[in-house]
Amino acid sequence: MSQAGLYVVATPIGNLEDFSYRAVRLLSEVDLIAAEDTRHSRVLLAHYNITTSMQALHEHNEAQLVDGILERIANGQAIALISDAGTPLISDPGFHLVRAAREAGLPVYSVPGPSAITAALSIAGLPPDRFAFEGFLPSKATARKKKLQTLCHETRTLVFFESSHRIEAAIADMSEVFGEQRLVAICRELTKKFETVLRAPLAEMKKELAQDKNQSRGEFVVVVDGHEGGEDKAILNAHKTALALMEYLPASQAARVAAQLHDAPRRKIYELLNQPKGADTVKYPAKSE
Repeated sequence: MSQAGLYVVATPIGNLEDFSYRAVRLLSEVDLIAAEDTRHSRVLLAHYNITTSMQALHEHNEAQLVDGILERIANGQAIALISDAGTPLISDPGFHLVRAAREAGLPVYSVPGPSAITAALSIAGLPPDRFAFEGFLPSKATARKKKLQTLCHETRTLVFFESSHRIEAAIADMSEVFGEQRLVAICRELTKKFETVLRAPLAEMKKELAQDKNQSRGEFVVVVDGHEGGEDKAILNAHKTALALMEYLPASQAARVAAQLHDAPRRKIYELLNQPKGADTVKYPAKSE
């Protein structure tokens, strides 16, 4: 039988086969499973013939249940914590319980497994070595744009969760704030029957979602290129082209042609062409080889 302690157990994010042998064994052995939604988790437990008792632990009752769960662990019981899908605490309840257990000197064990964040990063085709997970963006448009503006110059790959109700609005706001050419990957319904991964500049992604409403259904992980990618590279390349064209064309025409060739903002290219020598008001990202 499992030793006394709190076991933080990752569960499948869609496909029920993505469950470790260790997780199944532990959930069968523990004295109690604290689940975000017992109705949802009952399907998983039934699939693996797990009959352990469950107790709901969610954002509305977690604070009230902590002391009772810690007392059970102190008295020698093994308690498992699971969320509806993936690794608990990641945009899910459980932090207050884990922190309290640590502060009380009680053992806390990780039972790792599925995670929508790492699953999306592994298939998005965007740099996975350094990333910032931002959870869900604010639901209100003004607050959402304000949050995105604070991330505009973040060089790490950005990862967000998003719902079907707001995915189109979120992509539209990202296009406005980050620039139309910033690359994005939308990972939809990961590991499920209708899983899709779309990867394109934000402007194209905005059009794709508008044209195919099926791509706005389900659960989403949105992976966005960092500040060094996307529109910055387009501007850099367009500026170089415009400088070459100025041997034959006026600055305004050179900027227009270069902007069209590289799908970059014409006004920004024109400003760069007219920038005084030695000015450093516009800084390009370091070139990556």
